[in-house]
Amino acid sequence: MNISHENVDAINAVINVALAPEDYNPQVDKEIKAQAKKAKLPGFRPGQVPVGHIRRTYGKSILFDEINKLVNDKITNYISENKLEVLGQPLPLEDDAQYSWDYKDNFNFKYEIGLAPAFDLPFTAETEFAVYDIKADQETLADRIKNLRRSYGKMTNPEVSEEGDVLYATLKQDKEEGLEKTTSIRTDIVEDAKIKKSLVGLKKDDTVKIDVKKAFKTEDLARILGITEEEATALDVTKFELTVKNINRLEEADLNQEFFDKLFAEGEVTEEAQFTEKVKEEVENLFKQNSDQKLRNDMYTFGMEKVDVTFPEEFLKRWLKATNPSISEEELNEGFADFLNNLKWTIIENRVVTENGLEVKYDEVINLAKERIYAQIKMYNINEEPSDEQLNQFAIQLLQDREQGNRLFEEAKALKVFDHLKGLVKLNSSDIEFKEFEKLA
Repeated sequence: MNISHENVDAINAVINVALAPEDYNPQVDKEIKAQAKKAKLPGFRPGQVPVGHIRRTYGKSILFDEINKLVNDKITNYISENKLEVLGQPLPLEDDAQYSWDYKDNFNFKYEIGLAPAFDLPFTAETEFAVYDIKADQETLADRIKNLRRSYGKMTNPEVSEEGDVLYATLKQDKEEGLEKTTSIRTDIVEDAKIKKSLVGLKKDDTVKIDVKKAFKTEDLARILGITEEEATALDVTKFELTVKNINRLEEADLNQEFFDKLFAEGEVTEEAQFTEKVKEEVENLFKQNSDQKLRNDMYTFGMEKVDVTFPEEFLKRWLKATNPSISEEELNEGFADFLNNLKWTIIENRVVTENGLEVKYDEVINLAKERIYAQIKMYNINEEPSDEQLNQFAIQLLQDREQGNRLFEEAKALKVFDHLKGLVKLNSSDIEFKEFEKLA
């Protein structure tokens, strides 16, 4: 067997594979014998089908499959051994050669490949990035405490509505045979201040006329009326009569020991000042993720701007069509720019990995899966504390899903690249309140 490649240009190449009968016949003979032992054919005992019969009946099919496997394996090994940074997968080139498939052919196959462009990583010890230690301002802290108190509060049915209540009401369009819908309406999502004020002080069976287009965002209006967003946008009459059926109010939980023990370990928090400090700590820990995400975004933007490369676009389009036969030309062209952007960042990440000998280990993927599962459990029940053994079992089950496993591996690789870059570049740290950080982000 002879395998080689020749560059068409800096980003396109052709792999040549030459096979002589002695390269493929041993594997073909082995497979024919294996099939003879397994075959169940009329007129023959199971496992007693003559090898010659299998060769005459199925030989060419087996020959084709074995050559295909042999060529694919050799190309994969060749790419690895020669450290070719290939984009996509090799695509066979059409060949006019005619073969008899009689176990005596000398085969010559050609495959086109796309190569990653050459470039230098732009991240150095002199590259500077801003990082932020985000502090919880009073408004953000108050909002978080309010949400926690509402989450553990109780539902009441007051006689008179106040701002923030949920009205169970009938909305009737102001025209003959118009829309009519009885539903729950959150007053806190009303956009228009005048309409919001008109919903305060209402009692059961009270009516008020509102302009629903002014009151609600399109997606909220569609949900409230049970129609599509397109239908909500096209409403010809937007005046509706609202009739109150019931008033629902979520009373905030009292700041007492019972409430503290629902959120934290029993007895860990015993007074309001401790509670506020705990919530502040929790919020600022979450803000670390926001800070890291902004730094990652800034590094991404910097890398994408500094790395100027050309891709083998025609090859990549052919490869995308080959791997997605149902994709239309329009769909391919629409998404191609985004595909190239993703590919560009991928080769930047991969270059960081290869040039610095980074490696994603199985234990790291497992630990990442456990972190994600733990966060999800705590989201639904802050008091639940799963054991490490339980988390390990959940993580292993999650990674058995190939798609989830690949996603977590890529996430672990991205985190490893991010950690490496953080240790390489110069980070300028400063304190900032969350509201100000939001303006930056």
